[in-house]
Amino acid sequence: MDIDLTPQLPKKLYGGDGGSYYSWSPAELPMLRHGNIGAAKLALEKNGFALPRYSDSAKVAYVLQGNGVAGIVLPEKEEKVIAIRKGDAIALPFGVVTWWFNKEATDLVVLFLGDTSKAHKSGEFTDLFLTGANGIFNGFCTEFVCRAWDLDEASVKSLVKSQTGTGIVKLKEGAKMAEPKKEHRDGMALNCEEAPLDVDVKNGGRVVVLNTKNLPLVGEVGLGADLVRLDGSAMCSPGFSCDSALQVTYIVKGSGRAEVVGVDGKKVLETRVKAGNLFIVPRFFVVSKIGDPEGMEWFSIISTPNPVFTHLAGSIGVWKALSPEVMEAAFNVDADLVKRFSSKRASDAIFFPPSN
Repeated sequence: MDIDLTPQLPKKLYGGDGGSYYSWSPAELPMLRHGNIGAAKLALEKNGFALPRYSDSAKVAYVLQGNGVAGIVLPEKEEKVIAIRKGDAIALPFGVVTWWFNKEATDLVVLFLGDTSKAHKSGEFTDLFLTGANGIFNGFCTEFVCRAWDLDEASVKSLVKSQTGTGIVKLKEGAKMAEPKKEHRDGMALNCEEAPLDVDVKNGGRVVVLNTKNLPLVGEVGLGADLVRLDGSAMCSPGFSCDSALQVTYIVKGSGRAEVVGVDGKKVLETRVKAGNLFIVPRFFVVSKIGDPEGMEWFSIISTPNPVFTHLAGSIGVWKALSPEVMEAAFNVDADLVKRFSSKRASDAIFFPPSN
């Protein structure tokens, strides 16, 4: 595989006083198109309002920063208005209509990762807006809209033409907005920073896995996800997805090194990664990361709702399962070296603290 895997930052697509929308381009990150993956980021300033829209792709949203309100309408369901905060993961299946609002001084930043296999353009999300200068009803003649909405011509023109903003607008200070309801969060969002840990290694790292057990809607999206927090100078075990899934990783904060190795033992990526970078690990390729002294945190989606990984080091690594005789023959070494090799990392799982 000769596709460039170099981590990339997003480019701004549109925005204004209320905020901006950014996207990663398949032209700069070819694995997006190759893997049918889309990636984008919404940043809302105070009183920023992302107009109601739906997408051609199923997604997982992850709140990177701030607090806000999201409106979510699943097909033929009532609107769910939920309070969102840093660390929230939200599954957004096909056909869902969403809007986003930030009334706080701190910017609200939301990451979107999803499957573009059925999208208009492979590797890109296309949003279709219900209102605004590019809203879909601008394309219908007035007669059609009057009959659809059962309204007179003047009312229809006011509804369709009054909002001149595109995608994101800034509301006036004190503008009324739908209030979130606590019960609406149930089954709609999971806070990955507060959820029970699936892996917890002292001085190593922690993992929370998003799957159909803790957020059933990811089954409809067809994606799984995880939040990984790697402690300073710790290492994440080399491993691969053993169910033919792609791993799409966004570095939330911190920095470190990453290496990816593929077919015939060929290293396909050796790079430094930092907050804001996005990179993709191809199917069955092995990836490992080492954090800088300040540590590193990343959010990943995996192109299956209940991912399974095989690790190539540590107490749950495949080497612990293989018999000594097989390893002697495979490595072409003596029994003493295999014994020493097998005794290492006997209690470390997935994360390895820095050596003293």
